[in-house]
Amino acid sequence: MGLFDSHAHYYDEQFEVDGDELLKSMPKSGVDYIVTCPSTPEQSRESLRIAERYPYVYAAVGIHPQDCGPYDISALEDIRKLSKHPKCVAIGEIGLDYYYENASREKQKNWFREQCILANEVDKPVIVHDRDSHADTLAVLKDTKPRGVVHCFSGSIEMADELLKMGFYISFTGVITFKNAKKAVEVVAHMPLDRLMIETDSPYLAPEPLRGTRNDSRNVRLVAQKIAEIRGISFEEVADCTTENAKRLFGIR
Repeated sequence: MGLFDSHAHYYDEQFEVDGDELLKSMPKSGVDYIVTCPSTPEQSRESLRIAERYPYVYAAVGIHPQDCGPYDISALEDIRKLSKHPKCVAIGEIGLDYYYENASREKQKNWFREQCILANEVDKPVIVHDRDSHADTLAVLKDTKPRGVVHCFSGSIEMADELLKMGFYISFTGVITFKNAKKAVEVVAHMPLDRLMIETDSPYLAPEPLRGTRNDSRNVRLVAQKIAEIRGISFEEVADCTTENAKRLFGIR
């Protein structure tokens, strides 16, 4: 079984020149599945157009907390309509970001809550962004009770346990290869394999030894290798379980 990059951003302008060539190469590079995740309704449409071109690429639709500021609630209907596309597998990425705070915390929480409710209505999982907002992220998830994954996990073991009790999956990026990633490494070692997912967050967060370069889905292999090292298991076991987990969550057969 190949690898599943559960979170990338192929609408990004960094892929404008060679994105098509890159995506065509993925099966030969051992990447069997990719989910491309937008931040706005416009990017949601582009993500779906990308997914239409490759049988192994899927898309989420949603509004990111950093980008929710200009949108009023009418944009939720755009997301609802886009969620019916056959290549749409999730509502995301959605959540809270208290690092940049491009939108007020209250507006972020309102958009997060409304999109979680929408996900339940259309029977799609959520892909959650949580940056410096752990307590409020958990509060919204506990209140709305969607199913889904917290991507690029940066919380504690205690937060991970709360998410696992709620049935959530937890996903890790190349950050786990960084020297200062002690907390994430502890969570990787602690959590059950059947709730673990991997991602690149391309074009961001390239793993060591490629840190600082443009990331792409081929590098999800390095994330899997690091997890195998942390857990003391084979690369093949990590590849198999994380791919099955992502396929299960996103309803891919």
